Amino acid sequence: MADHQHIIDDKITFKELIQRGEGWIRFFKSKWKFILLATIMGASLGLIASLIKKPKYTAETTFVLEESDGSGMGNLSGLASLAGINLGSLGGSSGLFKGDNIMELYRSDHMLIKTLLSENSGGEGLLVDRYIHYHQLDKKWADKVDFNALDFTLNREEFPVQQDSVMKVLAKMIREKDLGVTKPDRKLSIIKVAVTSKDEQFAKAYNEKLVENVNQFYFETKTKKTAENLSILQNQADSVRRVLDRDLAELAGMQDDRPNPNPLMQRASVESKSKQVDIQVSSSAYSEIVKNLEIAKINHRNSTPLIQIIDKPRFPLAESKLKWYVGVFLGGVAAFLLAIIYLYISRLYQANVKEAQ
Repeated sequence: MADHQHIIDDKITFKELIQRGEGWIRFFKSKWKFILLATIMGASLGLIASLIKKPKYTAETTFVLEESDGSGMGNLSGLASLAGINLGSLGGSSGLFKGDNIMELYRSDHMLIKTLLSENSGGEGLLVDRYIHYHQLDKKWADKVDFNALDFTLNREEFPVQQDSVMKVLAKMIREKDLGVTKPDRKLSIIKVAVTSKDEQFAKAYNEKLVENVNQFYFETKTKKTAENLSILQNQADSVRRVLDRDLAELAGMQDDRPNPNPLMQRASVESKSKQVDIQVSSSAYSEIVKNLEIAKINHRNSTPLIQIIDKPRFPLAESKLKWYVGVFLGGVAAFLLAIIYLYISRLYQANVKEAQ
């Protein structure tokens, strides 16, 4: 019963809550000089930060992703089994780069690292060297990594474990802080690739190299099947043409050897007629292969234009910098809140801890 009465006594009425709020307001008013001084100092620090903070530059490339449906392939038949080719795959369109998949390709370690290991557009070494030097990673990571012992000009397959780990960390930093791959409109096939950095030269060069590398990888992978089948068909056509030319030459030699054959001697004409049959077979085979070869060429050309660039980054790049008035406002508000919290905690400490002592 005593415990129940204690709980009732500890309840706070609305009137008491108002009174306590008024007490806190009077307390904060009595410390207005401290709060004002803290706010002015915070605003000053915000102003200084806005002046010394380096701006960030954003390089953007927008392009249209062109996807082929392979509808122009047609009905390829004929000597598919003879040539050993899956002609149906000539018109197939891989779904590897459809939709959002190509956006993930831009974020992949392979593409990001390959771009870092590319030559700078200004001929000033590799992009990874510029990135490390500008961000002073050789000094920040001096206790963990000896950058002087790393040779980024080597083939990546020859990288030691530590060097490969460094490249993965750099790729992760760029992916999380500097890279943005978006579709401005989900209904369209337009993709925007943005690279943000405090180094304006690096932002533009890295953006251009990344799009170039992904474009090349996209082209090679998307057209790999059609290119392989086209090469096989071309070799097959050349081979059959050589056989046909040889048969024609042999038939002409036979006819030259027997310019006036005896019509009563049928045995002498057997070899000549057999060669004519070979020529007819070779001609039919060559005609069918050439037809399929031309269709394959058309399909291969249709799959060639994969990425159409709309906008490229140009100097001067879009600049984002903390405005001085924004720095003053944010610094003042942050300092004001910190001062209020400090006074609140200090008063609670004095009212509870010190009195308990």
